Amino acid sequence: MLIANLLAAGHGRESVPVFPLATVLFPGAVLPLRIFETRYMDMAKECLKKDRPFGVCLIKEGVEVGTPAVPEPVGCLARIGECDMEELGILQVKAEGLERFRLVDTDTTAQGLIVGSIERLGPESVGDVPALAACSELLGKMIAGIGEARFMQPYRFDDASWVSFRLAEILPLRNDVKQKLLELRDASVRLAILHKFCQQQKLL
Repeated sequence: MLIANLLAAGHGRESVPVFPLATVLFPGAVLPLRIFETRYMDMAKECLKKDRPFGVCLIKEGVEVGTPAVPEPVGCLARIGECDMEELGILQVKAEGLERFRLVDTDTTAQGLIVGSIERLGPESVGDVPALAACSELLGKMIAGIGEARFMQPYRFDDASWVSFRLAEILPLRNDVKQKLLELRDASVRLAILHKFCQQQKLL
């Protein structure tokens, strides 16, 4: 089975199964999933068995179910934090966002599972962040209003990357905008964009 034989794909590269979704997963986010297709059920079981991550990418072309969709080139690795099968044939999963990655190449198994050769993007740069204090305060209020159970701890309100990822996750933004925010490599730029949006929406 191809999933069971995922191998390193060159210097700095690795292979992971890719789950294209109509959503953007950010590092540090919790993503509830209902898995029922055989290809993704097998993927989840293999990832649990081998303690391996899988990749989540926003769909660029296509849909979640059926024919393999075309994923955006930058996604987020995820690990299965919790899983349960309360209903026969449907696996309830809570996936936790890890590191971002860039797709270098993809292949598709006979079962229709996309396997990507990826490069992890690693830590991002952080410049001067004058908006951090205001955004952190707003984020704290939003988390309290939504409910802490939805968010992974520890909270890092002094970390521009963490704050900007949480705001990008929560705020009512189009998926293509969220994708661009995911792809940014400078947390201060991402936070500045979100700070401006919050001001325009009268949230600050």
